[in-house]
Amino acid sequence: MDRRSFLKTGIGGAFFLGTVSVSAGLSGCATQPAGSLGDSTTRPASSYQFRFLTRDDIALFEALLPAIAGPNLPEDPQTRRAAIAGTIERIDSGIHNFGPANQKELRRLFDLLNFGLTRVTVARVWSSWPNVSTDEAHAFLERWRTSSIGLFNNGYIALTKISNVAFYGYSDNWHLSGYPGPPQYAVDALPQFKNA
Repeated sequence: MDRRSFLKTGIGGAFFLGTVSVSAGLSGCATQPAGSLGDSTTRPASSYQFRFLTRDDIALFEALLPAIAGPNLPEDPQTRRAAIAGTIERIDSGIHNFGPANQKELRRLFDLLNFGLTRVTVARVWSSWPNVSTDEAHAFLERWRTSSIGLFNNGYIALTKISNVAFYGYSDNWHLSGYPGPPQYAVDALPQFKNA
């Protein structure tokens, strides 16, 4: 592929993704944050108030986290649900503290993946996220990871980075990555460790 064809393909892809992202937003995919979900059969009781993620975004991460964290999630179903729910709360909290530009980009990505037409055409995921198996979620992530389209690679990086930071950055999961935790002298010297 020569340079001109490459540039046309990149510009065309960016235009397509921008158009479908705007369509997804106008069709109602971009809704208000989920707020408090309370207790349900699929989520443990929590008083957490979602400030960025919508209910659709939560369903997206409930489908993706088993593929991202894999065998490091607990096997017991109740403990597993609690670990996934806690990780999603930490994802929301982290994104809430991002700047507006990063939030805007993530909103576009989430709307793209939550809108049925773009979920099928761009992500090649046929089922809605609550019905996606771990194998299907893993296949989607692998397609975007190995794609020759940079926008898909960036989407993969964004999804996995925020998920991994929220999961492995949680003190109860430090041991899963081999991190022993901060040295005691740092904990004693820095009050933010005591309040974390």
